[in-house]
Amino acid sequence: MELGDVPRWLIETPTRDSGEAFDEPWMFADGRILPDLGPLAARIAHPGTKRAFDFSVIEAAPIVSEAIANVFRTLAPNDVQLFPVAIERESERYFVVNAIKVVDAIDEARCREVHHYDEPSPDYPGEYNWIYGLRIDPSKTEGAHVFRLKKFKIAFIVSEDIKNALERVGNLGVSFERVTEAPVLH
Repeated sequence: MELGDVPRWLIETPTRDSGEAFDEPWMFADGRILPDLGPLAARIAHPGTKRAFDFSVIEAAPIVSEAIANVFRTLAPNDVQLFPVAIERESERYFVVNAIKVVDAIDEARCREVHHYDEPSPDYPGEYNWIYGLRIDPSKTEGAHVFRLKKFKIAFIVSEDIKNALERVGNLGVSFERVTEAPVLH
C-alpha cells in the first residue's frame, strides 16, 4: 500500500507490552474512558516513511508522536486519553489517542450518501456502514474539540483549532475532510 510514491509506514493495532492482544482491540475507537491499560506496544506492519500521526492498520487506533500528543494534551485535555505505546525499533515516544467523547451530531440530510448495515445488529441499532460526504451539526458537538460520532464511530473528528495545530507540527500520515459545510453534489 503506497500513498503517491512514498511507501506508507503502517502500524499494527497496539497490544499489551507482552504482545498479548486485548479482548476488545477496537476499544480505541469506542469513544469511552478506558482504565489504565499498562504498558502498550505496537509492531510495524509495513516499513515506510515514519509519520507523526497515523492510524493502526486494522482497528484504526490513532497513534501519534510526542509533538502531536502535546497538541491534544494542550488543546483538548478533557476530550482524550493518551496512552504511551512503544513501537518496535523506534526510540521516539508515541501515544495512542483515545477520544473519550461520543456525540450524536450526524446531519444525515446534508451528507452526500449514507449506507446503513443490511442486517442491523441489535447491539448497534441504526449504525452506519459508511457515509460519503459526512456532515455534522456543529451545534450538537457539546463544545468538544475531539470526538467520535454516535452510530459512525470510525470517524475521528477534530475541531478546526486542533487541525491547524496538527498541520503546524507536520509530517502527518492523515488528511482532513471538512464536515461542517454543505457537500458538493455531483
